[in-house]
Amino acid sequence: MSDPLRIDTALEDATRRLEAVSDAARLDAELLLARAIDMPRSYLFAHPEDTLDDLAMTRFETALARRADGEPMAYITGVREFWSLELMVTPATLVPRPETEILVDLALREIPRRAAWQILDLGTGSGAIAIAVARERPLCNLTATDASADALAVAAQNARQLDVPNIEFLAGDWVKPVEGRMFNIIVSNPPYVRAGDAALEALQREPQSALVAGDDGLDAIRTIVRDCVALLENDGVLLVEHGADQQGTVEALFASHGWADITCHKDYAGLPRVTVARRG
Repeated sequence: MSDPLRIDTALEDATRRLEAVSDAARLDAELLLARAIDMPRSYLFAHPEDTLDDLAMTRFETALARRADGEPMAYITGVREFWSLELMVTPATLVPRPETEILVDLALREIPRRAAWQILDLGTGSGAIAIAVARERPLCNLTATDASADALAVAAQNARQLDVPNIEFLAGDWVKPVEGRMFNIIVSNPPYVRAGDAALEALQREPQSALVAGDDGLDAIRTIVRDCVALLENDGVLLVEHGADQQGTVEALFASHGWADITCHKDYAGLPRVTVARRG
């Protein structure tokens, strides 16, 4: 019979196992172990000499094997923080990225605090963007669309759990569920990865339809830039996230459809990430 495994030893072993798949192997190990023993991370630092019982060992090893196999932490834990909100995520949704917070920030700059505007989020996924904006602008009415019924169910559950009632969730492809309606602001983080891109190797566990948009990665953005003109009020604004190397092409797409005041904004890492344009 082997000796009981101490917390500090378990963390050291787990960190080594995860270094090949994670840039934050130690943090991942700490989060998984804290979850396995149903205690906060601070407990691990305060009690490194504690030993793990059989149930904790089994739970930890199961989660560790999933992470070592490349499964995202958010799918293992079932949650991801975005805009200081704890969101439920599942394999039906993309894992919200920190760089997408710049899209929320830019949208909020356009929306007066006391505005009661109509705002549209296209391809909402987990609901991260729509919920963040709706939380910050409670007088506005948000509409969020997605082609995936499973993703919409996750988004709606997130809105309920976070008590954000001013969002309507509609199933359908891009603007189809809201044809004939008008909005003051439209936001979208659509798929923009090129088919066959090497980056997809590390993203195999996430829904490919929410990542890949044709050979050049711009199929979804083409549709959005073309179709949103008819949905915006005069002087309305469209904000679209895209790849860091797509700035010039996206700007040209906006210009070809008559958009005005086209501006690309950098994310917090200094990369071109969100293009904002006004209905011409």
